[in-house]
Amino acid sequence: MKQTTNSILMIRPVAFRMNEQTAVNNYYQKVLDGLMPATVNAKAQQEFDDFVLKLRAVGVDVIVVDDTVNPDTPDSIFPNNWISFHENADVALYPMFAENRREERREEILDMLEDKGFKIQNIVDYTEAEDDGFFLEGTGSLLLDRANEKAYCALSPRTDEELFIEFCEDFDYAPILFEAFQTVNGERKLIYHTNVMMCLGETFAVICADCIDDKKERKMVLDNLKKDSKEIILITEAQVNTFAGNMLEVRGTDDKRYLVMSTAAHQSLTPKQIGQLEKHATILSSSLDTIEACGGGSARCMMAEIFLPKA
Repeated sequence: MKQTTNSILMIRPVAFRMNEQTAVNNYYQKVLDGLMPATVNAKAQQEFDDFVLKLRAVGVDVIVVDDTVNPDTPDSIFPNNWISFHENADVALYPMFAENRREERREEILDMLEDKGFKIQNIVDYTEAEDDGFFLEGTGSLLLDRANEKAYCALSPRTDEELFIEFCEDFDYAPILFEAFQTVNGERKLIYHTNVMMCLGETFAVICADCIDDKKERKMVLDNLKKDSKEIILITEAQVNTFAGNMLEVRGTDDKRYLVMSTAAHQSLTPKQIGQLEKHATILSSSLDTIEACGGGSARCMMAEIFLPKA
């Protein structure tokens, strides 16, 4: 199985703002004082459009879908939480913690992808778990090492252990389960999504090992990465706060590998880390300041990778 793809789904926002329903356990969100909602959305749209242009300029196939005004979905810019696409032509739909995020799931997006020549065979739907208060937020919760058939997962209020195991059984992944923490006002709190503190490339892994407080769990995660011959690039908790863990490796023209991240993430990296990363992929960064501040997510969250076969 391939670890990286050339095709990406992105949702262009129409009413982006800080989502009050997700702020309860996403400690990266901030209120931008003094900015009208329309201004916040306009800034987010500009950042989105610039980002898409940069991806397309290097040959990434970006499929952009416009969000709709109704229903109200302030976080629609982060589609990787509600859907994932797989090489066997399966699509997974995920249960979401915030009620207003559940409205982001749109069947017509699947029709659109089929119109573009992608093949969809099965829809594996986990969304009923929402009724019982259990959540698994797509490739925010799950970090898939598709080539080695392993799934890394940090438990949190948005990531349920039993659902994760069910996913691994359905899609034939070996589960690698742990807890990851961040310091919030002097207290250790669970990080809401795995993809904030960790990124898996084909030949490397970026990880904040300091977030995994349990030494046994930390060793187990690092041992798995080493066993699969990944170069481990460690980042600090301060760098996690600038979304340096929220990166994604994609393929551009001639299958060239790019590591996509925000400008803030790029600027937080040391020359040594940049050197390590550039052995594996070309860094591509774009300014996502408004999206990061209000949304509490960054470049990785904005891209849903499409691994579906072509019909």
